[in-house]
Amino acid sequence: MKNTNPSRQKKTYDLEALEELISSILEASSRGAVIIVEGRRDEMALRRLGASGPVILASRRPALDLAEDAGESYREVIVLTDWDQKGEEMARLLEKFLRHTPAVADLEIRGRLRKLVKKEIKDVESLAVYTERMRELYGKKNCGNGITRSRQIHPGG
Repeated sequence: MKNTNPSRQKKTYDLEALEELISSILEASSRGAVIIVEGRRDEMALRRLGASGPVILASRRPALDLAEDAGESYREVIVLTDWDQKGEEMARLLEKFLRHTPAVADLEIRGRLRKLVKKEIKDVESLAVYTERMRELYGKKNCGNGITRSRQIHPGG
């Protein structure tokens, strides 16, 4: 019998793209790139996903001071603010201020992540739980050599 529940009739979810973005964040973090997030829960979500490098909380300092310090102290800065109005504004300000520092500012990961998940979650703090849920729903198989492959689920099967 065919499943006619509209909530189950989703298009294929691109778990591979999500995993690629998470992997990019974790690789940069392990290289020593600093990740700027808005608050403590955002940092906790990144740690839960496996981020081991420095994380700076943007909510505790003015954007100009934060960008200057991060840009002078780190070669690579990943801006990973929420994709709500406040997060968008903060990302724009940080990008503007980071241009005047020696650091390479990465907002591409944030933009790609936002595009992929914005209909499902609105903030970085939800990212770990969301990723775990997508792995459960759409599968993630370990191939034994450290490489993981996700299976894609298509409507009806």
